[in-house]
Amino acid sequence: MKVLVDICHPAHFHFFKNPIKLLKNAGHKVLITSRDKDITVELIENQGWDHVKLCSSATSKSGLIKELMQRNISLYKLVNKWKPDVMTAIGGIFIAQVGVVTRVPSVVFYDTENAKLQNLMTYPFASIVSVPDCYEGWTPRHTVRYRGFHELSYLDRRYFSPDIIIAKNNGLSSEGDTFLIRIVAWKASHDIGEAGWSKELLIAVVDQLSGKGKVIISSEQPLPLQLKSYEYQGNPSQLHHVLAFSRLFVGESATMASEAVVLGVPSIYAANTSRGYCNQQEKFGLLRNVKDLNLTSIKGAIDEMLAVPVQVYSERWRLMMDSMVDVPQYIFETLESNVVVGAED
Repeated sequence: MKVLVDICHPAHFHFFKNPIKLLKNAGHKVLITSRDKDITVELIENQGWDHVKLCSSATSKSGLIKELMQRNISLYKLVNKWKPDVMTAIGGIFIAQVGVVTRVPSVVFYDTENAKLQNLMTYPFASIVSVPDCYEGWTPRHTVRYRGFHELSYLDRRYFSPDIIIAKNNGLSSEGDTFLIRIVAWKASHDIGEAGWSKELLIAVVDQLSGKGKVIISSEQPLPLQLKSYEYQGNPSQLHHVLAFSRLFVGESATMASEAVVLGVPSIYAANTSRGYCNQQEKFGLLRNVKDLNLTSIKGAIDEMLAVPVQVYSERWRLMMDSMVDVPQYIFETLESNVVVGAED
């Protein structure tokens, strides 16, 4: 079987890394197409994998439209030349649209409900849409649900082993607690019209946490001068090791909040938008959703989360993990199975 995997974002690389290994080990041919976004290309090449870069990322509305057209044309030409049996991606707008024209089945994985425009441009064209069973948005008739989270594709303990030495070498405190804060750039297509924490709120949260332990800020945007000393200085590819041994995660990234949870770290997701997977993780008692972006709300959530013993979080985490599927294996079987052919028929 020939599988085309379209990787447009660093998170997409992580999601597909283990399924690609399973596909290759099973003797299937894999072609990776890439998008020059943040460290996406670097991650693929560090893995030693060949890839075809189709475009660079855009951020403005006009730029995104232009990128869509250019990437679809480039992907169409490549698909006609390589002739894959199936294409897959996260979000999947490119593979879904090109798949309809070329009659190549497309399997789209996604978990972001608020990307409404992107989903409307993708879901109707995809052969299969696969979402976690906690997904709360609209999905088409050809949807398959599974018990899991995207982040389990690369942080499940069967595939990822946190190393405390690596964590300490990349900034984890050798003594006492470490708190990780994540600030995002709000430049993704599903972020248009959204905004995050104010500078004043970030400073106040740092002031609160710095009295309890070491604070590390991972930020996609420049930090205020007075917070530069808190900025993560480690290797970006090793940040998950630091997160795994942190006492608490606080931030406006739903993805990293979920990463913390699947690693067994209590998490606070403080943002205006919600996610089905964060809501489910909150039911397990491992995450708190905070939509009122003010210090009172976030401080209250921090105090409540830190009041729970670490052992209790460990028990909640084990209960959650026992109910989850092996996500990389699920992705592999979904691509390999006859359900793809059935959807195309």
